[in-house]
Amino acid sequence: MIKQQQFQQSKNKSMRKHIHIIFTSLFLLATVFVYAQERDKDTLDTNVINVVKPYTPSISDAFKVKETPSLDDDVTATKKDIDYNIFSIPVASTFTPAKGKAAVLDKQKAIKLYDNYASLGFGSYTSILGEVYLNHAISRTENVGGYLRHHSSQGGIDDLLLDDNFYDTKLQATYGQNNRDMSWNVNLGGLHQKYNWYGMQQPLFTQVDAEGIDAGHIFYGVHVGGDVAFEDTYIDKGTVLFRHFGDDNGSGENHFNAKISSDIAISDFEINTELTIDYLGGRFDRNYITNEELKYGNFNIGLAPTYQLIQDDLTLDLGVTLVYLNDTEAGDNKFYIYPNISASYRVVDELVIAYGGIKGGLIQNTYYSFAQENPFVSPTLGIIPTDQQYHAFVGLKGKISNSMGYNIKGAYKAESDKALFRNNLVPFGFDLNEAYQFGNSYGVVYDHVSTFSFGGELNVDVNRNFTLGIAADYFIYNTKYEAEAWNLPNIKASLFVDYQISDKWFAGASIFYEGEREALSGFQTIDNPLFPSLINPTQQVTLDGFFDANAHVGYHINDRLSVYAKANNMAGQSYQRWLNYPVQGFQALAGATYKFDF
Repeated sequence: MIKQQQFQQSKNKSMRKHIHIIFTSLFLLATVFVYAQERDKDTLDTNVINVVKPYTPSISDAFKVKETPSLDDDVTATKKDIDYNIFSIPVASTFTPAKGKAAVLDKQKAIKLYDNYASLGFGSYTSILGEVYLNHAISRTENVGGYLRHHSSQGGIDDLLLDDNFYDTKLQATYGQNNRDMSWNVNLGGLHQKYNWYGMQQPLFTQVDAEGIDAGHIFYGVHVGGDVAFEDTYIDKGTVLFRHFGDDNGSGENHFNAKISSDIAISDFEINTELTIDYLGGRFDRNYITNEELKYGNFNIGLAPTYQLIQDDLTLDLGVTLVYLNDTEAGDNKFYIYPNISASYRVVDELVIAYGGIKGGLIQNTYYSFAQENPFVSPTLGIIPTDQQYHAFVGLKGKISNSMGYNIKGAYKAESDKALFRNNLVPFGFDLNEAYQFGNSYGVVYDHVSTFSFGGELNVDVNRNFTLGIAADYFIYNTKYEAEAWNLPNIKASLFVDYQISDKWFAGASIFYEGEREALSGFQTIDNPLFPSLINPTQQVTLDGFFDANAHVGYHINDRLSVYAKANNMAGQSYQRWLNYPVQGFQALAGATYKFDF
């Protein structure tokens, strides 16, 4: 009975709740309906709203509904008591955990880079090879440095009539600053070289003829120069060089060269312009045949404006080179116009790049440049500039892989007054008073020479431990006046390998090949009563091609000190780079290199 009354009371409460909800809903609907009717009676134009003043939003105060809900739960759950016990039993153990140890990582020691080094080696033919390179940062913006190089040998080539000893010493000191808006440096240096005209022509001359001849020839020179680079100016960079070069035979020349590169804006285009000023003046005590003094002087000004167009994969340089030449000794003036055009196109990204162009220019020949290329020249040279009318070239280059690159090229060059080294013939009918008049020196002749060449290069850079390079070029010459392009090879090829065997050991090798060359030998005149008729007064000689293989190996004792050994002309060939001048045979040299800072 009691349960029935409770059920009836609960039912009545539920009905009261439903009725309350229904009345509340009806009241809300009525309110919305009345509001909608009032909106219908509103006379406000819905198309135009006039704002009298800015709207100021406001938020009414919040209030808390104070009501405590009541729970109509007739069933009261009670928690049941739970009894539990913990049994603690001591356990005897002798186990002692070991202390933890952090894992050890092999950390490579950072490689120390040194700014200075000195190297010294001794070898066969009583050779000395030394080099010192210095570089020191005075401050964050100032730097000073320099180098000294020396290579000498007491000689000892078999079957020579004259001494073949030589030495070559060069040094230079530099000072530079690197500022925010400008960087510049200056350098001062010099050289002292001695070579011997040991290529006395045999069998025309014997040991008796060689008695009392001092064939030594000493070169000396000093130079001062510098360069400067600017930021955010019309002038990008500039270089200047002055060099005095001479010898112990009274020869001497002064050479001044200055270049300025700038960007000039014309309308919407930017033209890169290079201005060159070059002066050369010198003299020789005599010419090859007579005692008449030789003088030469050339002054030229060059202007080379270039416009560069870059569009997608195409890069095009369009320009021209203008040169004014004044021969100060002859009093002649000439004006030259040369093309200066080049282009490159990415056919297949970095894999295949096609390039080509046509250029030209006036090449200033000097006694210094001739002597450094061929130290056996006589101090009796006629020196004039070379007119390189044009140099046309095409090629393909690119990457076969990330570690392998290639370059295939072809070119055609037309040059007027190209300098060729030709053997000085023995002057018959004149007293042989000079050490260089025994068929053992070289002069310079000029000719119109066209050269066709093609070749290729392959470079492999697997990693920092292994590099390999191969290059080869083939040449075809055509001369206008001379019988041959004297002493120019028809083939040039080279191969080099550098290999870092381990952290301590390193090695390398190089091979050079030079093809046949044509030379001239004999007497200045055909009339030759003093020598047997079997001897041809003038004869053309073909010099054989030659290989020159070299190798070196070294060991790093520590990060500062290393030792090395070198072998040159490993095949032991007694070849002649220049006619009548055999080179030293197999050569061995060992030394050490020390790196340091100060």
